[in-house]
Parts: sequence; C-alpha cells; structure tokens
Amino acid sequence: MSLTPTPLLLRCFLMSLLACNIRQSTFRFSARSIARVSCAPTASRAMHIQSIPMWEGTGNNYAYLVTDDKSKESVIIDPANPPEVLPVLKEKTASSAIKLSKIINTHHHHDHAGGNSEILKHYKLPIIGGKDCTQVSETPAHKSQFKIGESIKVTALHTPCHTQDSICFYFEDGTDRAVFTGDTLFIGGCGRFFEGNATEMHKALNEVLAALPDDTKVYPGHEYTKGNVRFAKKVLDNEAIRKLDEYSQANKETQGKFTIGDEKKHNVFMRVSDPDIQRLVGKEEPVEVMKTLREMKDRS
Repeated sequence: MSLTPTPLLLRCFLMSLLACNIRQSTFRFSARSIARVSCAPTASRAMHIQSIPMWEGTGNNYAYLVTDDKSKESVIIDPANPPEVLPVLKEKTASSAIKLSKIINTHHHHDHAGGNSEILKHYKLPIIGGKDCTQVSETPAHKSQFKIGESIKVTALHTPCHTQDSICFYFEDGTDRAVFTGDTLFIGGCGRFFEGNATEMHKALNEVLAALPDDTKVYPGHEYTKGNVRFAKKVLDNEAIRKLDEYSQANKETQGKFTIGDEKKHNVFMRVSDPDIQRLVGKEEPVEVMKTLREMKDRS
C-alpha cells in the first residue's frame, strides 16, 4: 500500500490544520478577554477605622474612630483621654471629613468611659454603653443592632466578667468585619476577672466571641500583646504563638492585625480544651482551666 500523499489528501490536511488554528486563536482571545474582565478593579466598600493611642507607655489604651465611608457618619469608641482624642475629632469635624454621631463605651472603667463628660462639652452626642458608664444614654440589649451611616451594622454582645456591664461591639460593612472588645479580649490574652468569674469569661470568649466569623478583626482596649505572649509561651509552644511573638517584637501596635480565627490558635484563654494546656494546669473541665490560667497570669 502506497503512503505517498495525494493532492486531495494534502488539501484536506491543510484545511484541518487551518480550522484548528482558528479555533485555538479564538480560544486564546476569549481567555485573554475573560482575564481582562476578571482582573479589572472593582469598587470595594469598607468602614474606616482610625486608632487613637492614649497614655502610651503607661495604660497603652486605644480609642477608635469608626467612619461609614459613604455617609461620613462616625462614632468614637472609648474616648477616655480627651487631651489626646479631642484634637483628632476637632480636625476631622472641622474639615467635614466626618459627622460625629455617637460615643460608644465598652465598659464603665475610668480608662474607657472617663472622658465622656469632657467630650460632651464639645459635642452633644448620645452615649451607647454599659449601664454603669458615665452619662450613658442607652444600654443596648444583648444581640440588639443599630446602624452607623448607610452601611455599617453594629451588634452589641454582652460579655460580663471584667465588669458586669462589659459589651463588645461587632461591626459589619459588607464582608468587612471587626469587633471592639474593650478589656474582655486582648490580642493573645483576656481581661482580669474584676467583677466576674471564670464561668463568665469562658462564655464570653469561647461561646460569644468564638461564634463570630473567623475573619473578624480584633480591636482591643489596650496594647498588651508583648506581655500576653510572654505568658502564652510558658503555657504552650505552637507555631501560632511563635508567629505572634515575632510580630509583636517587630511592631509597636497589633490592634486590627489579628482575627478571631487567629485568637483561637494563639490565645491560651481560647484554647481551654487543648490537651497540652490541660496537662500543664492539671485540670480538664474548661472553666477550671480558665480559672487556673487566669490565676497563673495574675501571678506572672
């Protein structure tokens, strides 16, 4: 049988090759077009959070100015030291960058709510917070909601223990999530049980806050991370704690840099069911583990 191609066979081969090239070229064009469409920048919506450090070197507190970008409506959270907070508020309001609408307090302690009276001399605002906060206007019920501007939804989460009027405020703006935790949850730690007990803190951390989406950013009331890591390293050795240690040594501020999901990995108070921690403290029941860890931290 002869394998010499005939003119007809050659023409068929060339036509098939041309058709194949056209299809491939069309596919490549379509793929590039799709890539251009999918890579095009899209408008993002996110609340703006400005940290205001207070009493640096002593209390290492934070106040937070949170703004709905579209309407410019803003709230100020825990503005405890007016000499450091008012200049920020005056500059922002004078330039019409914000429309200040509320003061929010996470609890009644002076280093969180003690600036209310002075702030009210300059801005006539309602105060949303726990029942014992200075000049409080409204104490929201657990899981009740209110809005800031057009986009931000706020949920009040009652977390009694550090104080009985402690409230964490969970903010949502589209897919952007943040929780302002006062002295209930710190990066890598938790607050002292001044007015409560281990049962309450266990519920606050490991039921209420742990139920938030893992990508929720944590904004605590103080910058205590270095001290919290020093204690955590005595209790547990894991990669998450080593990473937190490295970050806190390299960065002065850690607020908003870690999430609820991160806290579940590096915060020993949110790992009370960890077998290694249970062996160390000699307890298995989660509340007893929480109680023992807090006692150890208080002595450290």
